Amino acid sequence: MSRAWLWMAAMAPALVLLAGCSTATPRASVPAPGPPAEGYEEVGIASWYGAQHHGKRTASGEIFDMNRLTAAHRWLPFGTRLLVTNRDNNRTIELRVNDRGPFVKGRILDVSYAAARQLGALGSGTFAVRLRVIALPATPAAITPETPDLESSHSAYRRDGG
Repeated sequence: MSRAWLWMAAMAPALVLLAGCSTATPRASVPAPGPPAEGYEEVGIASWYGAQHHGKRTASGEIFDMNRLTAAHRWLPFGTRLLVTNRDNNRTIELRVNDRGPFVKGRILDVSYAAARQLGALGSGTFAVRLRVIALPATPAAITPETPDLESSHSAYRRDGG
């Protein structure tokens, strides 16, 4: 025991000296998003999901319908309306956030099969997008499963000429 005690006593000043000479390197942290606002934009990679999730409950509580114009975002409020542009072909549509995700590093949005089809992105699986918040939910009622889909209003936002 005396050898161990002597060893620790000899090492203590060295450790103190090393600790005094070191500098802390700050860790990069991702700031928590502030309250979203109309006009907020993100640019990144999106993916789409369809049949494997069709009929299952989304994080908002509604049943996922792959034929509706919906999207999953990690933190934007349910009911948020987004203008999403495929940066490869400039097709643009309006989507409604009704789910959470994507849960794959490097992706910012998951869109429904119908949205991917209209954005011309079915073949690729992932695609470059720009999203812009065009409307936040006005009331808690805006996030319920009864929120109307965008099938009738999407054509006003398409810029692909089709």
